[in-house]
Amino acid sequence: MTKKSLRKPIMVLRSRKTAIIKDGVITSSGIGEPSVYHALVVIFLEFFAWGLLTMPVINVLNQTFPDHTFLMNGLVMGIKGILSFLSAPLIGALSDVWGRKFFLLITVFFTCAPIPLMSINSWWFFAMISISGVFAVTFSVVFAYVADVTTVEDRSRAYGLVSATFAASLVISPALGAYLNDKYSEPLIVALATAIAVLDVFFILVAVPESLPEKVRPSSWGAPISWEQADPFAALRKVGLDQTILMQCVTVLLSYLPEAGQYSCIFVYLKLKMHFSSIDVSIFIAVVGILSILAQVILGDLMKALGAKRTIIIGLLFEMLQLLWYGFGSQTWMMWAAGILASLASITYPAISAFVSIHSNPDQQGVVQGMVTGMRGLCNGLGPAMFGVIFYVFHVDLNDEHAGGGAAAGVHHHIEDEYSQLMPGPPFVFGALMVICAIAVAAFIPEAPSDNIRRPSGERKRLSLDVDYEYERGRKVAGPLSPLMHQDSAQL
Repeated sequence: MTKKSLRKPIMVLRSRKTAIIKDGVITSSGIGEPSVYHALVVIFLEFFAWGLLTMPVINVLNQTFPDHTFLMNGLVMGIKGILSFLSAPLIGALSDVWGRKFFLLITVFFTCAPIPLMSINSWWFFAMISISGVFAVTFSVVFAYVADVTTVEDRSRAYGLVSATFAASLVISPALGAYLNDKYSEPLIVALATAIAVLDVFFILVAVPESLPEKVRPSSWGAPISWEQADPFAALRKVGLDQTILMQCVTVLLSYLPEAGQYSCIFVYLKLKMHFSSIDVSIFIAVVGILSILAQVILGDLMKALGAKRTIIIGLLFEMLQLLWYGFGSQTWMMWAAGILASLASITYPAISAFVSIHSNPDQQGVVQGMVTGMRGLCNGLGPAMFGVIFYVFHVDLNDEHAGGGAAAGVHHHIEDEYSQLMPGPPFVFGALMVICAIAVAAFIPEAPSDNIRRPSGERKRLSLDVDYEYERGRKVAGPLSPLMHQDSAQL
């Protein structure tokens, strides 16, 4: 016991020395030891910068694509989401070889690179947002960084701090950006957001120490990375191996696809279709965000009282009602009612993750969580595109003032007015129908743990390879049941 306790600090000191000086060359720098707080600052600054631009981006989007605002919003966000889904596993695997700090720098730099283009050329701005999806996986690297610097016992709390920091940045920044935009001008907001992004990059360069010890990395930067590590569809291909897991993944697909689409366009919809002011949208974001945090706080007690399956169904019911309010609502108070329901519906995905964990064997936690998270990542790309196309099909494009006159145009506008009065938000109604299907699937998921995962030994061995990992936004990180650093990490 004494030997182990003495040996551990010596190993830590050696790894710190190796990480700082190797062959006389400085390989890493930073302030203090790597900690969760370094990751929190990185996340806060990045999303605070983008949060400032919430209202200006809506204005520029409408000015750039006046005839197809919602369609282009869906396509831009959809392309970005799909590229992020495809690149996240590769970037995560590379960060195991080259270190976390390098990829924190790369992901933050390229994610924020489109910001200054907003004042220069709006077409290039939206094109760069789409392309930046290749590197828009800061969360993946941050979760890996946190896994490196925390113990198994503290890791869940640390992940919660990261998520709370992200939410806090978006609660504050849209309101501040809207105020400054009304008080001063749009270029000032862009300049401020650019300055904060530069500060984030500078913070990573100067203050963030490398969290991945040199001794656990491969001996050279040319170490091979297997296709299994870089394949974003690896987890999805395992979905059909067990009927219970398959039903859970179908529930995620049917419920999160409309949720991802909604999050991609709801602020644009409120401002341009429901005529919310910039301040109203900012207050809406803040209130829904705070209520969502409160809902997450009571989630544990709710699951204890009702059980995981009933909690999932309750969350799905709230989501269905919320989407119906958004779809059929035509008054301001209806949008606020939908927002409150949205905050309550935020318990759905955490409840599904807990249900999957409870009803899976301990040696398959990483695999099943990877399936669910992979499905969710795919929805992040497909959902926005689906909503944009449905808006376009139903002519919800804000193009009334741009259309020409004439009898044909009058008939066209009359049809649009009928659609608009009956169903102002068609994609939300379509999403509600998908959630109804998700409720039907969830109702038939067995509540008892599944015992049918008795596979052939070869298959069981293949599944157990991922025991010690948990998937976070497409990135494999050390899971709660795994050691802090796997013994054969250097072989990856």
